[in-house]
Amino acid sequence: MNPILTEHAFDAVTHSPAQTYAVGERLGQLLCAGDVVCLQGDLGTGKTCLTKGIGAGLQVVGIINSPTFVFVNEYPPANRGPYLYHVDLYRVTDYMDVISLGLEDYIYGDGVTVVEWADRAREIMPRERLWITLIYTDHMKRTLIFDAVGDHYVEIVTALKEGIYGG
Repeated sequence: MNPILTEHAFDAVTHSPAQTYAVGERLGQLLCAGDVVCLQGDLGTGKTCLTKGIGAGLQVVGIINSPTFVFVNEYPPANRGPYLYHVDLYRVTDYMDVISLGLEDYIYGDGVTVVEWADRAREIMPRERLWITLIYTDHMKRTLIFDAVGDHYVEIVTALKEGIYGG
């Protein structure tokens, strides 16, 4: 189900993987330790591409790849910034799988946690978070819907929207 746009949500259409990456990079520059970004979308909608951009914005070290088979990849900062914890729940089959990952240690930890397929563990995601739904629009276009829950995330989404569309 797609979220309904509210005063705390906006959507953006990207026309290439490079644009999706650039949106992620801008978002990464706004995130700080303890932030949780939940990604939802079908295969091929750009979740990992967006995460790579977030990593660039955070200035983390390493090549960001989808952690589908290991569930979690950790990327240290190049300077004093936060770690990036990249979680992929695609292969999770039930609630016990999620619990056994120690996901709560990441989402309530001191890094920035990006969770792909977050809708598979919605019940343990923090109440305050940034939820991004990625939708395949056509071969090159993706629609990204940003939905902020909590004052901190509303500030992030407001700054991101201004950064994308101008003040």
